[in-house]
Amino acid sequence: METTCSHYYNIVCKISSLTGMWPYLKPKTKVLRIALLTVILLTILIPQLAYQFMCKRDLNCTFKAMTAYLLSFVALLKVYTFQFNTRTIKDLTRHLFCAWKELNSSEEYEIMKSYATNSRRFSLIYSVYCFAAIFIFMSMSLIPYALDIVLPLNESRPILPPYRGYYFVDEREYFFQILWHAIVAWEIVIAGIIAHDCLFVTYVEHVCSMFAITGYAQLLEDTFTVPFAVQMLIVTVGMSITLLQITQETSDILEATRYVFYVIGQLIHLFFLSFEGQRLIDHSLEIRDKMYSSFWYKASMKLQKLVMMVMMKSLQPSFLSAGKIYIFSLQSFTMILQTSMSYFTVLATFQ
Repeated sequence: METTCSHYYNIVCKISSLTGMWPYLKPKTKVLRIALLTVILLTILIPQLAYQFMCKRDLNCTFKAMTAYLLSFVALLKVYTFQFNTRTIKDLTRHLFCAWKELNSSEEYEIMKSYATNSRRFSLIYSVYCFAAIFIFMSMSLIPYALDIVLPLNESRPILPPYRGYYFVDEREYFFQILWHAIVAWEIVIAGIIAHDCLFVTYVEHVCSMFAITGYAQLLEDTFTVPFAVQMLIVTVGMSITLLQITQETSDILEATRYVFYVIGQLIHLFFLSFEGQRLIDHSLEIRDKMYSSFWYKASMKLQKLVMMVMMKSLQPSFLSAGKIYIFSLQSFTMILQTSMSYFTVLATFQ
């Protein structure tokens, strides 16, 4: 059982351990790795904020800067959500592993196995996607250099920085140093984002498989609702600003293409979270349907009253929310898209 259990969670365990977010790490190891991750993130964030300062009152420049550093703030928020809730995260993880030991039949085992397989599949696909997306996005900065070699002009093409940042040096002279720093630093930082999201999905899948333990679902909601509220605000504003950048970069196809990929990445991230929230809602409603289909009427009168209370409770589905306002579901996903488009329209009027 231990081998089987560790097989399904080995990906998320390794990534979260490397980033210092695994709850069972030794305290010193945890602090050291989180500190290292924070320092690396600051080497990205400080140049981004410096670029923002250089923009002064230029709105177009400001929006370009915000597109860059909003993602850095999201990464910082995700990492420290786990640090400020270490005890709760440890309780969630302990409950997850203990549930495997309490299985009483092969049928229960197969149910747990199917949901654990879902979380492992997500962890693998999401990790590969994020690491590859960061590398490809940053490597697009090499295209102007490649074109200068293949299709040279009378003068060098303008450089395409990996992201908007001010490094206090000549960007053309130190371009490759900046590029390699961006690739290495962001690959490390994105590991923290992956660890957060994969652990979250693992917990949600476990709730779906063991939904009878309603306290677990509530614990998950209480832990993530406030951090997700901040994340949703950043994502909505960030998506609106990125859409604005796409419309303003019509003369620079390469830069506009990068912004398109950036928006797609934001949509994929939001869709995964909304999809897991929808699964939780659906599974909570299935309890009511299964109870209606059972032979409850053959039970004793005392038991029937208890069943009736459970049925009444199940009329209100369980859900995951952002600040008790935004409920993660596929319907809410479309609402966020509409809201982002509305903000984009408002921002466009200032141009």
